[in-house]
Amino acid sequence: MKLADFDYHLPPDRIAQHPVEPRDASRMLVLDRAANRWEDANFQDLPELLRGDELLVVNNTKVIPARLFGRRMGIKSAAPGKSANTQKEHPKATIEVLLTRQIGERVWQGLVRPGRKVPVGERIVFAAGELEAEVIGRGELGLRKLRFECAGDLLEAVSRLGHVPLPPYIGRPDGPEDRVDYQTVFAQRAGAVAAPTAGLHFTPAILEQLRRRGVEICELTLHVGLGTFQPIHAERLDSHRMHEEWYEITAVSAELVRKARREKRPVLAVGTTVVRALEDAASRAGEGEVVAGGPGDAQLFIRPGHEFRVVDQMLTNFHLPRSTLLVMISAFAERELVLNAYEHALRSGYRFYSYGDCMLIR
Repeated sequence: MKLADFDYHLPPDRIAQHPVEPRDASRMLVLDRAANRWEDANFQDLPELLRGDELLVVNNTKVIPARLFGRRMGIKSAAPGKSANTQKEHPKATIEVLLTRQIGERVWQGLVRPGRKVPVGERIVFAAGELEAEVIGRGELGLRKLRFECAGDLLEAVSRLGHVPLPPYIGRPDGPEDRVDYQTVFAQRAGAVAAPTAGLHFTPAILEQLRRRGVEICELTLHVGLGTFQPIHAERLDSHRMHEEWYEITAVSAELVRKARREKRPVLAVGTTVVRALEDAASRAGEGEVVAGGPGDAQLFIRPGHEFRVVDQMLTNFHLPRSTLLVMISAFAERELVLNAYEHALRSGYRFYSYGDCMLIR
């Protein structure tokens, strides 16, 4: 299929710049695949819309303040007879670093802007020198490999000095409130550079209602990175290659998924990140397994024609045109049905993207 098949027009004023308050007051479009129709609802209706025996799978990744602003310190170089510590500071050269994935102890992959001015060997200092990084390698699509130095815990330093990495379609600087708003109630394991946004709608009260209804809840971790938001550069979908994203499914959660499948209970994935992790783990499962437990690196590009092995239902936000996420949900439901439902959502005033409303596909 062609990328142009997954396009639609979105007026800029439909892109949510702030979440609703309270977060479970968002709207929800319910898409019925079998009946080929949809209906308007509210997220607070979710417990009553379910059968009551579902397994709800959520992503417990925690967003780190992954945007760092520093200044260039030059490249360490050694002249004959001198030490290799001579550096030239560029006081006016502000450098933005967006961490995308941890690849080693104190070593991260990241996007650096402006990247063309930052060669391998360049050192970047953040704040008053509490945190430093050296560019130690280059990758595809402008990625850099950076090795960090700080006196204490790296993630603690990043948490203090960094900014919440709001998506570029949110046209405002991040604020203190985003450290709470752009984090799900499930968030436990730090490492994501973007929120698993379908989970942003949940509150403790909704979770308690779901449990009273008989819904079982389990967690996995997928640290959201470039793989989720990477643009599709090829016109034909089969030419696109996804970036890897690290995930882990515990033995307990893997067994709960197997149990739900044995008992023919629906598996409801909260968000496209959960879908990716479950379907990737299913592709690695051994005989007698439904999903493989343990860690993995998801590089699965789910597009029309994919046979879903685990996920029966999906809760998801509204996604960008021509994106891998829109392609994924068009694989789960028919593309024409999805795009028609999006057109209805636009006409009906739904709010789109990360801080926007959601859709339940069943």
